[in-house]
Amino acid sequence: MERENMKSKVFELIKKEAHRQKFGLEMIPSENYTSENVMRAMGSILTNKYSEGHPGARYYGGNEVIDEIERYAQSLANKLFGTEHAIVQPHSGSPANLAVALELAGSGGTTLGLNLISGGHLTHGSRASWTGKLFNAVNYNVNPENWHIDLNEVRDLAKKHKPKFIWVGTTAYPYKLDYKGFAEIADEVGCFLVADTSHISGLIVTGLHPDPVPYVDVITTTTHKTLRGPRGAMILVTKQGLGKDPDLGKRLEKSVMPGLQGGPHDHQTAAIAIALEEAMQPSFTSYMEQVVKNAKILAKELGTDSETHLVLKSLTEYGFGMGYQAQFALEEAGITVNKNTIPGEPASPFYPSGIRLGSPALTTRGMDEKDMIKIAGWIKEVLEEIRGMDLPKEQSARAPFLKEVKYKLKENKNLKRIRVEIESFAGKFPVPGIF
Repeated sequence: MERENMKSKVFELIKKEAHRQKFGLEMIPSENYTSENVMRAMGSILTNKYSEGHPGARYYGGNEVIDEIERYAQSLANKLFGTEHAIVQPHSGSPANLAVALELAGSGGTTLGLNLISGGHLTHGSRASWTGKLFNAVNYNVNPENWHIDLNEVRDLAKKHKPKFIWVGTTAYPYKLDYKGFAEIADEVGCFLVADTSHISGLIVTGLHPDPVPYVDVITTTTHKTLRGPRGAMILVTKQGLGKDPDLGKRLEKSVMPGLQGGPHDHQTAAIAIALEEAMQPSFTSYMEQVVKNAKILAKELGTDSETHLVLKSLTEYGFGMGYQAQFALEEAGITVNKNTIPGEPASPFYPSGIRLGSPALTTRGMDEKDMIKIAGWIKEVLEEIRGMDLPKEQSARAPFLKEVKYKLKENKNLKRIRVEIESFAGKFPVPGIF
């Protein structure tokens, strides 16, 4: 069928999504806008090729150019991060983390990671994840008073449980991480230290967050989020990691393929390489500096603080279990965030007491501190509209209650007014790939 004669509902839905992105405010901190060059690579003919194996050792022929692309991406990753061995084939962050965990701990081995309700990731040992089922996963927490990781607890748990490795990584933690402190604990118990920098890689490579490379053995990271690349992931091995085990890089390669995956996505590998090239430009450092500035002023305006790209906002001042209501109300007004647990969660992980938001996507569109102040004002207006909509304590009452809440918020005149204001405001800022 000729391309010009083909009609698909999918393209109409893409247009619909483009309108949502252009005239709304994307504030989920794990989301960003890739460049047009990254999107060109993702939509290129490279999607046609199958290249199971590794550079120089493929199971299929015709991979001479693919080998060049993958090796180039590997070299860029090592140069940007200062690592020794780069694996760019993981399809996304979760399988990358699982590949590392399976190789370093083995099925049934003990791991130590940040608790999900304290801002950790599912793949750091949550019971809902296979990383909490295949392994003896032990979790450490943040201090419920100041929301900071308690290294004393980490040390006590490490000495007691003797993990094969320790995760140091977060998904809803607005503060800088003490890699040196974690390294001292890992050395004390004689285990590997793995940094999952998925959220903060952009900050790390631009010097805006402490560097894990001198202290950890392995780094895992997604390539979207603050790196502003395609959806994908990398596993990086440091000089220290190779010092502990010279075969560590090859072991992890095999854990990815053939351990968990077949062929890599070559269009994704090429797009990762382009994103890494972009991250080496002075303009990327300026971008990340503005990301941090924007998150800091956004947090201040919302009555909390941030040292990174991310803001975690408690909603307990508005009522009990207000995260779901806040997410829905903000979305009705044209602001996209996600409901999130807070340290010492008083309600439920399914109906939590906070929201998570951030500045990377809006900063990509060119917004600065004055815009964050304006947006924070809208957020506070929206949150006033959910005051009194407390989550019922009885579980059986929650579903009908939330159905009623959604109806009321959809009909809320103030939210409709704010949405018009936001559409007018957001439409003035460009979005890569949307014209």
